[in-house]
Amino acid sequence: GDAMGMNMISKGVQNVLDYLQDDFPDMDVISISGNFCSDKKPAAVNWIEGRGKSVVCEAVIREELIKKVLKTNVQSLVELNVIKNLAGSAVAGALGGFNAHASNIVTAIFIATGQDPAQNVESSQCIAMLEAVNDGKDLHISVTMPPIEV
Repeated sequence: GDAMGMNMISKGVQNVLDYLQDDFPDMDVISISGNFCSDKKPAAVNWIEGRGKSVVCEAVIREELIKKVLKTNVQSLVELNVIKNLAGSAVAGALGGFNAHASNIVTAIFIATGQDPAQNVESSQCIAMLEAVNDGKDLHISVTMPPIEV
């Protein structure tokens, strides 16, 4: 399966440093990582460039289902998304967290599949977009998550 390979990168860098240390014994190594990887921290670089896997999910939900199951309508959901997920997150200064708890879903999946649940921090960097389609009757949902670290 897929793996980010951070442990292998760390081991490889350590081997290179050991090799260099033989030729440059006065060299002081203070750290293997400069933390630009921003491991387990939300960071602009991950929001912009992605990290691990980048995922986009889309669905169209019919008006009848929204009324029957969610007991609301398409326009109310679109407005709620703008006010809460987009504007509310922006006012809070969220770094790519324009969603309603996407990291909770990722954490549950990571625990169930044996992934590192601490990688959920980056998974909060997700944007949910809702749009009325088909003359306002149906709801198009798009979720974009640039950094999913597996």
